Amino acid sequence: MKIKFLGGAREVGRSGIIVTGGRTSILVDYGVMVGREPGFPMHVPTNEVAGVVLTHAHLDHSGAVPLFYVTGNPPTYGTQPTFDLTHLLIRDFIHLSGYFLPFESLELQTMMKYCVDIGYRNPTKIGGLTLELLRAGHIPGGAQAIVERRGKRVLYTSDFNAVDTRLLRGADQAYEGIDVLVMESTYADEDHQDRATVEAQFIEKVSAVVEGGGTVLVPAFSVGRSQEILCVLAAHHFEHPVYVDGMAKDANEILLRHLPYLRDGQLFQDAVHRAEQIGGWRDRRNATKKPGVIVSPAGMLKGGNAVFYMNAIAKKKKNAVFLVSFQVPDTPGRRLMETKKFVIGGKTRTVKADIDHFDFTSHSGKTHLLETVKKVENASAVFLMHGAEENCEHLADVVRTELGFEAIAPKTGEVYTV
Repeated sequence: MKIKFLGGAREVGRSGIIVTGGRTSILVDYGVMVGREPGFPMHVPTNEVAGVVLTHAHLDHSGAVPLFYVTGNPPTYGTQPTFDLTHLLIRDFIHLSGYFLPFESLELQTMMKYCVDIGYRNPTKIGGLTLELLRAGHIPGGAQAIVERRGKRVLYTSDFNAVDTRLLRGADQAYEGIDVLVMESTYADEDHQDRATVEAQFIEKVSAVVEGGGTVLVPAFSVGRSQEILCVLAAHHFEHPVYVDGMAKDANEILLRHLPYLRDGQLFQDAVHRAEQIGGWRDRRNATKKPGVIVSPAGMLKGGNAVFYMNAIAKKKKNAVFLVSFQVPDTPGRRLMETKKFVIGGKTRTVKADIDHFDFTSHSGKTHLLETVKKVENASAVFLMHGAEENCEHLADVVRTELGFEAIAPKTGEVYTV
């Protein structure tokens, strides 16, 4: 087989690889680099692809897949939650960035017609290759992909989390006979705090603010992180008002239809049903005037209803803004963490509310990344992608020197025969 790296090599964003065996080529992910103008992976002619594998719904893995339905109709393989969440995210992406995109809603609708739900642990023939998906523990429906030809097996982890969270079971790592590993490197140089400790600290601080008469804004990604926070609050029997706003509400409705993909479907149902749904501007204004917790996109404060809440919540010392998502450098959320400043009413102002960050990551940290490599002890090569350039190179060096594997941090466009 041959593996070509189309994007996501020494970078985070526009992930995509193409695996070719004999006359069959499978595209695994085809995402975008989200910015003012979206960035795309390397071009792949539609007629060269026997199928597309969509590991999960996040736009850096899914956002460019509709391109293949401008002139074609290849099957796209994945899980039903992934398809439903992808439709939600790309529909919004088209709404926000349509001027810059080479596809429209029609292509997204066509793509949905050719989605093939294969679930987990269900080997599926695609031409001369076999595809199997494993639970990834990253977001609901997320998968790792194994592509096999004549007994040789390539494992592409995509984004994965090896530990259980309130929302999801950890990644399925019962790997067998893996010959080549293609693994993410997002947190190649750091480990995450113990999950139970993070939860306890979060609940303690949230409770203290609310019981002191304050309101807590929790800016959170619509898919995955918002649901995790709702589950954490419910699991700890948080008795004060909880509000949920924005696209997180739509994601909740989707996941209520896919409870078997969650760690505890009953907990999620309880969490969603006890949270108050924000229905409009009157609800938003009222929520900021009462002690409670508001969970709302956007996770990095780059837009969405969270920006409205900031205008009301940031001015009072008794309130708090608790960030629970990774904050990319030079985003409003990152600047808030580093400087306690935010643009309010058109002017950059110092935020009086308490600011804190809690590491509710959905990615594996350094130790679990290295443990994952050890689980494929007979692999002939390990490729590290989906990380900052220095992270990919650093992890490749550690895997070579400490674990004794052939490890490579590929560049975009490079092709390897395995």
